[in-house]
Amino acid sequence: MAGFQDIIGQEQIKEHMRNALTTGKVSHAYIINGEKSSGKEYIAKIFAMALQCEKGGTEPCQECRSCKQALSDNQPDIIRVTHEKPNTISVDDIRAQVNNDVAIKPYSSPRKVYIVNEAEKMTVQAQNALLKTLEEPPEYTVILLLTSNVNSLLPTILSRCVVLNMKPVADEAVKKFLMRQMEVPDYKAEVCVAFARGNIGKAKALASSEEFENVKAEALSFLKYVGEMELSEMIAAIKKITEYKLEINDYLDIMAIWYRDVLLFKATNDVNHLVFREEIQSLRKTAQHSSYEGIENVIEALEKAKRRLDANVNFELTMELLMITIQENS
Repeated sequence: MAGFQDIIGQEQIKEHMRNALTTGKVSHAYIINGEKSSGKEYIAKIFAMALQCEKGGTEPCQECRSCKQALSDNQPDIIRVTHEKPNTISVDDIRAQVNNDVAIKPYSSPRKVYIVNEAEKMTVQAQNALLKTLEEPPEYTVILLLTSNVNSLLPTILSRCVVLNMKPVADEAVKKFLMRQMEVPDYKAEVCVAFARGNIGKAKALASSEEFENVKAEALSFLKYVGEMELSEMIAAIKKITEYKLEINDYLDIMAIWYRDVLLFKATNDVNHLVFREEIQSLRKTAQHSSYEGIENVIEALEKAKRRLDANVNFELTMELLMITIQENS
């Protein structure tokens, strides 16, 4: 299935798009802004399908020729802008695939829909080239810019587009999706929901990721025994962590959620709202041996470690400083 009713959450965006389809007041340019894996591409695909659907209406019928072509990514009037360089959409990419193409009338549909994914990768020159089309678009043109960083787009681009911001999906809705659609067990769904923070794509990826399970197991093993470790053993653990360098934010998130569980259990003595409640014995032990101030120091140190890594501070130094803070407060 591929219709607005299949999108989880994002009620404001769905309402806006349905209203545009109902009234026929479709803008020439939209920006869909949201973090990676939040479902921007899926929403853009459904909106493009609905715009081109031969039956009209607020939902793509999925039965007409246009919808069937769109479902198999073969609709000639839905154009996905591609780029050879992985981190850059160049001025040549925009000129060749948008500016030079837009003057050609639709092949078989009422409109031509251009989807530019990762629009934040457009160079300033590429954005200025696109601006020429946005200033005087042919009547049949709709451009969908998908981005995870709306601030990377020029103010002149923003002023000519309708900006639609993705919102985090409610935890309960994400959990229900994982359990019903992906048949993920209850306890695993809760862990994925805690990490995804309202990002449905990330929740799906985590639920089916063997690598995430390995990272989680490694982190929990470390956290259970960190209070009994010597610094030399902790340094050895750091070296083990380097194997997961690409998933280090997941590793740090696991640690942060663990310490939030410790703090919550210490304050309430209630197991029901803990993410890692299957590890209650270890959580109870950590809570007994840690002060409120110590737990908060560790949570703050984890956030600081993430900021340092984002700023490209040396990985091993960052992790060593973090481990020392954990040891001092365990």
